[in-house]
Amino acid sequence: MRIRTVLNDLVPGALGVCDSHDHLFFRSAALPGQELDDEAAAIAEVRAFADAGGQAIVQWTPHGLNRRAAALPKISTRTGVAIVAATGLHRAEHYPEGYVDKVQDRLAELFVRELTVGIGDTQVRAGLIKVASGFHVLDAHAERVIRAAAEAHHATNAPITVHHELGSAADAVLDLLVDRLDVHPAAVILGHLNRFPDHWLHRELAARGAWLAFDGPSRANHATDPRLTDCLAALIDAGYADRLLLGGDTTTARARATTGEGPGMPYLLTHLRPRISRHFGADVADAVFRTNPARAFATDWRQ
Repeated sequence: MRIRTVLNDLVPGALGVCDSHDHLFFRSAALPGQELDDEAAAIAEVRAFADAGGQAIVQWTPHGLNRRAAALPKISTRTGVAIVAATGLHRAEHYPEGYVDKVQDRLAELFVRELTVGIGDTQVRAGLIKVASGFHVLDAHAERVIRAAAEAHHATNAPITVHHELGSAADAVLDLLVDRLDVHPAAVILGHLNRFPDHWLHRELAARGAWLAFDGPSRANHATDPRLTDCLAALIDAGYADRLLLGGDTTTARARATTGEGPGMPYLLTHLRPRISRHFGADVADAVFRTNPARAFATDWRQ
């Protein structure tokens, strides 16, 4: 079992304290003027995270959204923080007109290449496949991408992470990926669940064996941040502390700690980790930030 970072493959125990869902670089046609494209700012944010005790960051930025793959090894080397990159495809509206049409017939091949050979003309390999649901249902684009992700997963064993639009359709994703496409639920990481704080649904998802990722405090998620502790408590009380992940999901420059508007990546460790320790105990905090990510992003790589 290994975790594929932009520098090398790590044994799970070497990952350390992890931000399980974030973005160092990101550009979306749906968010004009809010690009993350400043390498110096990315380095400063990662250093701030490292100063707070962070040791690893999982970047969920998929294919075509300015991952800056060539810059990631340098950032990792200069900061000492392990970085996991992503392949995959987001919802169609995040891409320029016509872009999805150019790649949709070769998605599985593209994903496999970026996982095993390199992203673009680099030798930087992705360590996961990022896909996205529709709002409450899987539209044709979402289903096409998820099917390609399942094909690439079966070829490589790569973990699959899922953006859920406003936190919805996680059950539909598992119905397709797990029940119909034979992906093991332990290979599936369901994101943005704090945007749909339905405790009953969350417990059902955990019972099916998937990983549950809560992301915040991001400006995009601020409306549901106050419910985060309640969501975690419902799952921990039900015995699912070993299925939980937390990430910052920083998608704009204003959301970074180093801009002064934050709170950014360090907040996970300076504020949320102590709060989790106080409410649920140090063992749960260690599971959420260290043990669980080491298990969720590790796989027995093929190819």
